[in-house]
Amino acid sequence: MLAIAVIFYRPFTRYLARIRASKRADNDELYEIIEAAGYSYDPIQDIFYSNMDAWQREMGYCRLYDEASAPLNMIIDCEPIYFEYGGKRWLIEFWKGQYGMTTGGEIGIYTTEGSDLSIPGVFNGTFYYCASNEDQLYMSFSLLKNNEILFNRKGRHWWLTGFKLGEFSEPSQLAMYLTIALKNTDMRNAFIKGLKEAGYSESGIIIDGNIVGLIFDKPHTRQPITRIEETDWIIQRKNELLCNKYQEITGQYDSFPDKMNAIREQAPELYDVILNSIGKTKQLFEKFEEIKEYLI
Repeated sequence: MLAIAVIFYRPFTRYLARIRASKRADNDELYEIIEAAGYSYDPIQDIFYSNMDAWQREMGYCRLYDEASAPLNMIIDCEPIYFEYGGKRWLIEFWKGQYGMTTGGEIGIYTTEGSDLSIPGVFNGTFYYCASNEDQLYMSFSLLKNNEILFNRKGRHWWLTGFKLGEFSEPSQLAMYLTIALKNTDMRNAFIKGLKEAGYSESGIIIDGNIVGLIFDKPHTRQPITRIEETDWIIQRKNELLCNKYQEITGQYDSFPDKMNAIREQAPELYDVILNSIGKTKQLFEKFEEIKEYLI
């Protein structure tokens, strides 16, 4: 009997080893795809976040991108804060809302020393470059949904983000408690001036040395014209349906790779949607191809 057991045990262990090796290869491929999209995964908080060297850093930022968000299933609140400091025009923008199948939030830092663009039929306005290494700032934010913390992010960055897959939210359910450490008093004062011009009251701005804090819940600034109540509702119902499908399939699994393996087996069409819709995707930045030849 022992000999028979040994005969069957060895092939079985080799089979298990092949299965484990195959799963490791699949997981490695999954994380490579995510990294190529400009993101990494935090298993502790179960969120995706933008990498320092993400390809999005080459795309800069302008109002066109905000206008393109809603048609690409991103129903998000935008809060651009403009100010001048150190011979540059600065844009520090906050975002929160539903990015397709993820609930997320962002803080982005952008600067320019150039003139505004005037491209007939394409864009009239300011194009900003993503902050250089020397212009990165230490930032932090907590994203809350109905007063419950979804996740926290902090670090010195040009684009601090977090996106939670399968979580569905209306932008109005979300609030960002954020802080930004400015370089010095002059920069802090310029940023505060920009906040006030955007509609923030002095009582809504917390100052601690050169650190400025605030709550971004209801936007103070004009939202993109593509944010229309009727179309927002339609897009959000699709986003909600996909999130519910994700939760239905993955509810019994704990790890992200196991969840994605379940999605690939049970709903392969959803697998592709997920990998192509984490955070801000390449589709959002397609207009850059029309803009870049006008940049000096």
